[in-house]
Amino acid sequence: MNVRELPIAGRATPEGRRIDPSLDLETEIGRLKKEKNAVILAHYYQDSDIQDVADFIGDSLQLAQEAAKTQADVICFAGVHFMAETAKILNPGRIVVVPDMEAGCSLADGCPPEKFRAWKARHPGAVTVSYINCSAEVKALSDYIVTSSNAEKIVRSLPADKTILFGPDKNLGAWLEKRIGRKMELWQGSCIVHDTFSERKIVGLKERHPEALVVAHPECEEPVLKLADYIGSTTNILKYALASSKKEFIVATEPGILHQMQKGAPDKVFIPAPPEANCACNECPHMRKNTLEKTYLSLRDLTPRLEMSEDLVERALLPIERMLSLS
Repeated sequence: MNVRELPIAGRATPEGRRIDPSLDLETEIGRLKKEKNAVILAHYYQDSDIQDVADFIGDSLQLAQEAAKTQADVICFAGVHFMAETAKILNPGRIVVVPDMEAGCSLADGCPPEKFRAWKARHPGAVTVSYINCSAEVKALSDYIVTSSNAEKIVRSLPADKTILFGPDKNLGAWLEKRIGRKMELWQGSCIVHDTFSERKIVGLKERHPEALVVAHPECEEPVLKLADYIGSTTNILKYALASSKKEFIVATEPGILHQMQKGAPDKVFIPAPPEANCACNECPHMRKNTLEKTYLSLRDLTPRLEMSEDLVERALLPIERMLSLS
């Protein structure tokens, strides 16, 4: 098997960790998983070859739930940094490795803990609800963690007389406000991928595919959500598309999900929603830093390894456990 390195920033295998191109990486990864009692958890937005070697594929909620119950000694988290942090918080005694520790998140990066703490201090007595796409430090400052799968349920459960601070995704927050009919204080952050989908180009696609349904993630901007026939989490979008009698779908979320859609319904057509610019901006550059080669190396060398202080783990665990108990 050849080493697969695409000309995308950050995807190249690090110097000094080159791989013999004759290795069958899928077979080697399978061997290492058995040898080290390891499990690979992969997000739907990962490359298809990583999804195909994963023990579990899911969205943020499913991956957190799976991390909470795994008995493996080693967790290889093929996703972004905050997801691996969640796995470590739930499994402080296990080894958690990440194929590329530089795989971050624009939402997490746009919500620095010190600024989040100051925002919270300006609203004494408020309930702080944080989307899981945030750092462990922000989780530790939060009362509840939510995902796009359970955010509506958890926010609906909160006392009506309490002010809610919702961060870091303003688009998800605004969508929740409309769903629930409750005003919240929103942190002004957004996802660089879901912000890039073009309303104009989706309208053009609908003209060329009049029977296609538009399915969208609530991290998208409101003009895109207004075009959607269905809005939901990554997993719910997948379930909806597979269960529908329709044969064509325009998918307004990261196109990594199309791999599972096509596997589940090979007779259907799934069209990735295009970005406004003529680029691959609908692909998450952070998720795509992980590669099959780096996944193999992380299992072989058990590095890069995610470590967290005991104090941070304890503080961040409570709002995550609240989420899991309500999910």
